Amino acid sequence: MSETGSLTGKHALVTGGGTGIGLAIAEALADEGAEVTITGRRADVLEDVAGGRLHAQQMDVADEASVVEGTAAAVSARGPVQICVANAGIAEGKTLQKTDLDFWRKVMAINLDGAFLTIRESMRSMTQTDWGRVIAVSSIAGLHGLKGAGAYSASKHGVLGLIRTYSEEYLGTGFTFNSLCPGYVETDIVRKQAVSIAERTGQSVEEARGYMASANRHKTLIRPEEVAAAALWLCRPGSESVNGIEVPIAGGKI
Repeated sequence: MSETGSLTGKHALVTGGGTGIGLAIAEALADEGAEVTITGRRADVLEDVAGGRLHAQQMDVADEASVVEGTAAAVSARGPVQICVANAGIAEGKTLQKTDLDFWRKVMAINLDGAFLTIRESMRSMTQTDWGRVIAVSSIAGLHGLKGAGAYSASKHGVLGLIRTYSEEYLGTGFTFNSLCPGYVETDIVRKQAVSIAERTGQSVEEARGYMASANRHKTLIRPEEVAAAALWLCRPGSESVNGIEVPIAGGKI
């Protein structure tokens, strides 16, 4: 790990940081010198990857008290959060007419409420400094409707609205707010989705993976490191004027 990276001395908080996209972003930030608090509901998953500049903090983004207490504990241990990555989320699909309110609320509580609570609590300490970066991981489903996943798509659209509004509220300050919108990424979530699709359709798991890869413009599953590289760019010097935008990462124009 670099000792003189551009993020040395910065404290980053990454939700859902124990696996997949969140872990890739956390590792990229740590490699650039940041001290990174990784959060998630499963302490064992976090502890398995913690070490060096990665610090585990158990936290459930759907639980307000957990976010308040977990963020405060991270700030107490490592100082103000200056990089907030609201990444935690679930990807579960149902058509809208088969979506009951309990399922709708579950998706919103994690994907949208969780992003709001994470950013709100991180901003409490960030605004005590003169520099900060907030990045929310949305989805290409936040840019257009996703057939068969209405609640998920609506939640990811909501994340974009949240970020755009924060960027307006802090315009002209040292804080920027942006969203990443990946397509299908090679993560545990996609692997589980492939199994679910195979069970529902009678396809093989490999055929289901191929179906998801074909939804990306370049017909290839995206590597988590590609999403992490975009997040790192938004935190490095030279990105100061990039604010309130969505960065699609899907192999082509959406």
